[in-house]
Amino acid sequence: MVRVHRLVRWWLIALCGSGAAASIAAEVELAGVFGNKAVLVIDGGAPKTLAVGEQTRDGLRLLEVSGAAAVVELDGRRQRLALGAAPVRTDQATSGASGVSLFPDSRGHHFSNGSINGASVRFLVDTGASMISMGAADARRAGINYRGGIAGVSETASGPARVWRVRLDTVRLGDITLHGVDGLVHENDLPFVLLGMSFLSRMDMQHEGSRLVLRKRY
Repeated sequence: MVRVHRLVRWWLIALCGSGAAASIAAEVELAGVFGNKAVLVIDGGAPKTLAVGEQTRDGLRLLEVSGAAAVVELDGRRQRLALGAAPVRTDQATSGASGVSLFPDSRGHHFSNGSINGASVRFLVDTGASMISMGAADARRAGINYRGGIAGVSETASGPARVWRVRLDTVRLGDITLHGVDGLVHENDLPFVLLGMSFLSRMDMQHEGSRLVLRKRY
């Protein structure tokens, strides 16, 4: 049975030319998945159904279909598309610094898919959080032995909550990858992972219209 959800858009950016700053952009919409195939709409054209391993004439290849998501690749660069997720734009700045653009949802929140220690997570950008904060279930999926971390108590809207401070080996958001990032694991599960200042303080953050642009500083 075909499962069709709200369209998800991702801007694919591929550097072209030797040392050139120009780029090729394609707007890709994930319209549905069934079995090992994904239905993609590229630049508003007719829907194209690709099986895993197939690619379009423009070189967009479908690498993986898993549940309600797909992984695609263009010019050696990969992106995971999750049905129902907010659009993400990844690009490469002329200085060579990796960058990610996040577009707000209807309530003005900036969400994005990413990963911690290789495990897929759903991030919410939160400049009010001192560290990346996650629930116990996300921590277990990421292979984090959080009970071996530094125990403490955090004040939440529901009252005091038991937490553990840990060190995250790898945090990835689009083309941005950081290593050795401080994190906080809550005893209870959270609906998403808060992308706090232990990650954001290492970014240059700019608002360009409605989108939030993050570029890695170090």
